[in-house]
Amino acid sequence: MEKKQIEEVREKLGFENQGIFECGQQSIKFPTPVFIRESASVVGKKEGQGPLGKLFDVVGEDDMFGANTWEEAESSLQKKSFYLAATKAGMKPEDIRYLFAGDLLGQSIATSFGLMSYERPLFGLYGACSTCGLSLSLGAMAIAGGFARTVGCVTSSHFASAEKEFRYPLAYGNQRPLSSTWTVTGSAAFILSNTRGNRSRAVITGITPGKVVDYGIRDSLNMGACMAPAACDTIYRSLKDFDRKPEDYDKIITGDLGKVGQRALLDLLKDKGVDIEKQHMDCGIAIFDCKTQDTHSGGSGCGCSAAVLSAYILKELEQGNWKRVLFVPTGALLSKTSFNEGQNVPGVAHAVVIEHLKE
Repeated sequence: MEKKQIEEVREKLGFENQGIFECGQQSIKFPTPVFIRESASVVGKKEGQGPLGKLFDVVGEDDMFGANTWEEAESSLQKKSFYLAATKAGMKPEDIRYLFAGDLLGQSIATSFGLMSYERPLFGLYGACSTCGLSLSLGAMAIAGGFARTVGCVTSSHFASAEKEFRYPLAYGNQRPLSSTWTVTGSAAFILSNTRGNRSRAVITGITPGKVVDYGIRDSLNMGACMAPAACDTIYRSLKDFDRKPEDYDKIITGDLGKVGQRALLDLLKDKGVDIEKQHMDCGIAIFDCKTQDTHSGGSGCGCSAAVLSAYILKELEQGNWKRVLFVPTGALLSKTSFNEGQNVPGVAHAVVIEHLKE
């Protein structure tokens, strides 16, 4: 992109200074556009049967995706989504400078085994179900800081591999409480760039990295309640740092709180004098029809917010139906070890400001 074009985009979006600067207590406002050039989503059969099913790029007929194990299946999700996103952007994998990627499994094996064949420098991340927000935040910082021209942000989850990792083997057939959420089988990849190219879906203008928040909750089958306090903290701080009100956003979108966590978040924010009920949307509620698909409180997992962002949220921004959203994926920071040792389940949430890109 020519310097004159960059300045025109900066003026339309209200960018002020040439250097990255801190905004408030923990936010960053980017001085130059960080374009979401393209994205792609790959999901499982159950997700394809949900309300957003027709919007995903690829819906698998078999959740094994041709693999021998659930973990290998999840790796194939990342491999497919990244390749598809790069291809849609008119790029080859080797055109991507860095990858920022992660998943839910021990030592992020879905990511390392899924992306290693592309031989790109990898920043392996773990933010639990907030990983999409984490990867977009760090990727955008790398672009805005001049450390890369193009990066890829990838994440995934798989219902069966997550159940095996954190709860019970599927063959156990345990009863799931109504507060539980259904881990999404899915992956999404995003190509971020400092140039607009022939087409860009939206632009990232700021971020609010989240803090770890612990309300003393220990119920690993009520992830929404575990993550809602972190979502509350990050949303409240982001609004303060950017000096905005809820109505300055068309949508304030959490990752996977589900119905239980949504109610907790709205109540917690109202206690702080902030009402986001009109603007709030939760990806975990949007991706499934809880009544017909038996997913109880909704969806969860790294792939939940990532797939909904790629398939639905960016579509609304691209078409101009929404002008600005606050995208806030949420994560529950537990492991088998911490759970078995009786530790609490703290949460974290990372907020990304994404805006419509004017022609």
